[in-house]
Amino acid sequence: MEGIGHPVPRTVEEVFSDFKGRRAGLIKALTTDVEKFYQLCDPDKENLCLYGYPNETWEVNLPVEEVPPELPEPALGINFARDGMQEKDWLSLVAAHSDSWLLAVAFYFGARFGFGKNERKRLFQMINELPTIFELATGTTKQSKDQTPAHTNGSNSKFKSSGKSRQSESQTKSVKMSAPPKEEDDSGEEEDDDDEDDEQGATCGACGDNYGTDEFWICCDMCERWFHGKCVKITPAKAEHIKQYKCPGCSTKKPRIA
Repeated sequence: MEGIGHPVPRTVEEVFSDFKGRRAGLIKALTTDVEKFYQLCDPDKENLCLYGYPNETWEVNLPVEEVPPELPEPALGINFARDGMQEKDWLSLVAAHSDSWLLAVAFYFGARFGFGKNERKRLFQMINELPTIFELATGTTKQSKDQTPAHTNGSNSKFKSSGKSRQSESQTKSVKMSAPPKEEDDSGEEEDDDDEDDEQGATCGACGDNYGTDEFWICCDMCERWFHGKCVKITPAKAEHIKQYKCPGCSTKKPRIA
């Protein structure tokens, strides 16, 4: 059911902001909050839906009773398939339906407020710059070789910054470590524009956003995905004492007894 009190987006930028907020909530449900989400989707309950809200929260609830609904509704009855599939396959299915629902909501707003061809195209291009929920939930985010964050062994390598424009180590008190290191070109010939494109390809495994040069990142030693420190509640000081970091998704994974 749609949350109350959220402003109705009317411009391309507002619709995209609404899309990102809902998307962030759904990503939390399927990654960092996956154990809670799994438990809420009890197959013995009635038809349940997974909702994402513009304020980056999520909810498992019954569908709205209003017909037709105020907004397109997400997939109905996601809980019924939970125990009949492998958990990862079920989560992948929910993620794919969530991607479809987000697009439906975004372009519903576009139709409702009369977006023209250019506005619809710009909205799609903005959305298309972000990895899908399916890609993030399954760890299959498509990136080129140079855009894939490099991962090296060692307790410090998983959160140290790299690149030409990084802050010096002397600024330890206020430093915020930036993005995951990228692989270097064997030819040794790299242009500044290429560096920027490579850095923009790195995405957070929790929220899916591209990194910023002033943000701290950490890499999971299990799935080798990168995360904003703020998304997984890890600070640079805390990371210094972590020998092997497991992201929330890997920490909660455990074999289920049939």
